[in-house]
Amino acid sequence: MAIPKEPRQLMINLMYLVLTALLALNVSAEIINAFFSIDKGIANSNSIIDGSNEFALAALNQNAEQDREKYQPLVDAAKQIIEVSEDFNDYIDEVRDSMVELSGGVYDEDARYPGRPKGYKNKDITTLMFVNQGKGDEIEERIRTDRDKILEIVNGLKGLEGTAINNESVANLEKSIALGISEDWKKSDAPSWGYYTFNQMPVASLFPVLRKFQNDMKSSEAAVLNFLVEQLGKTTFKVDAFIPIASAEKSYVIAGDTYNADITIGASSKSVYENMQVRVNGNPLDVNEEGIAEYSTRTSGTGVKRYNVAITLINPTTGEEETYEKEFEYEVGRRSVTVSADKMNVLYIGVDNPVSIAAAGVSTNQLRVSGSGGGIQMNRTGTGKYNVRVSQQGNATITVAGGGLASTQFDFRVKRIPDPVARLGNVDSGPIGNGTFKAQRGLVAWLDNFDFDAKCQIQGFELVYVAKRQDPVPAINSGGSFAGDARRLINKAKPGDTYYFDNVKARCPGDKAGRKINSLVFRIN
Repeated sequence: MAIPKEPRQLMINLMYLVLTALLALNVSAEIINAFFSIDKGIANSNSIIDGSNEFALAALNQNAEQDREKYQPLVDAAKQIIEVSEDFNDYIDEVRDSMVELSGGVYDEDARYPGRPKGYKNKDITTLMFVNQGKGDEIEERIRTDRDKILEIVNGLKGLEGTAINNESVANLEKSIALGISEDWKKSDAPSWGYYTFNQMPVASLFPVLRKFQNDMKSSEAAVLNFLVEQLGKTTFKVDAFIPIASAEKSYVIAGDTYNADITIGASSKSVYENMQVRVNGNPLDVNEEGIAEYSTRTSGTGVKRYNVAITLINPTTGEEETYEKEFEYEVGRRSVTVSADKMNVLYIGVDNPVSIAAAGVSTNQLRVSGSGGGIQMNRTGTGKYNVRVSQQGNATITVAGGGLASTQFDFRVKRIPDPVARLGNVDSGPIGNGTFKAQRGLVAWLDNFDFDAKCQIQGFELVYVAKRQDPVPAINSGGSFAGDARRLINKAKPGDTYYFDNVKARCPGDKAGRKINSLVFRIN
């Protein structure tokens, strides 16, 4: 007799819920949280730079009053630089908002992570938006264009009376402009900078990346504003506040790596550097001619690390020795790796199982991947992509190591393909028209809600024909197509007759023998 459809569908739905939950467990929450911690840290740094830039513009305006006709071009140039910076940062904010909207918006205030994008693990949205739709190329062009705008504004001031703006000074300034495109991507196999930067990156990882572009622009804005302030001359440049600045190569480092940072004072002049002293956690650092002290420390453990910076100098306005202190922080993480089956968190016998492998802090080329158990065989199909075949039910293990990553094992269940459903045409039981019934060629095995490219075959069945007020007539059929006695019985169908299909057997990819599946019953009308 036919198996009821409702309990089967309920089982399938519950299976998907469980498998989805298991897949989610394979993603490291530590890595995701680190991305948002980095983004928050860069945002705080941007706020500090904004305050320094406001002070620099105010100082420029105030000191330009001594000779407004001579120095007004400097003030005008500063306002143009600020406008370029604001437009760029608004553009990046719009890009980030579009990415969040495409990935499903943000969690509300009642959620565990209010304000965090719902699709923070989504890689398909970022690849579609930044690679396939060209937003990454657009960002690259915007960065190059705005860098050229900044240099064009500064170059327009060359030879201005009362300043030292010339080819040499502008060339030195250009080295301080952080906004730009690194050519490192050309050393990879990536076809473009946009692909290298954004392809298959989860939404969470692009938050600090986009924020870093804004930080580059704000730092470039600060470099130009300080350059313009210096042109007023040492006698007219007066400072009454200082802000310690730490510029780190990266604010998230792997345990065992070295954390490096350049430390200086914001909104100052070269006269300040002559007697400046820098201490980190009480230890003195050497200060170079440009007023920069380099700080390096070997990292250990994981989590947020903090260090205190104290800068002592002679205030050129008051002539008094003053000390300014500020605490900075960075985050230390460990190398980690995740392995996930692309379709389900189960490996199926007889079909290709695509698997993705991603490691944080480790180049994909350095990874060593192997499998054991379940008769597993692995073939690499692309960067971080593998095709897995298994042949024995039970458990299989995928092991990943290399690039400083400790050997890590991931266990998967190995199962045979789920039972197919036998159907006549597209129905598995019930009333059926006489003409429709006779027109059918045989039984077909259907794999419902199975995401793999697999087909099962009917091996045979027992057909029982019960004519109205007659004894049952059986027939054995080999294969799924009606043949011999079974076809003759099918052709006798008339209203009121009943047909039973019992002992239906099917064989799926990877099966060593056929399996018994559902029975069917039809009443001719």
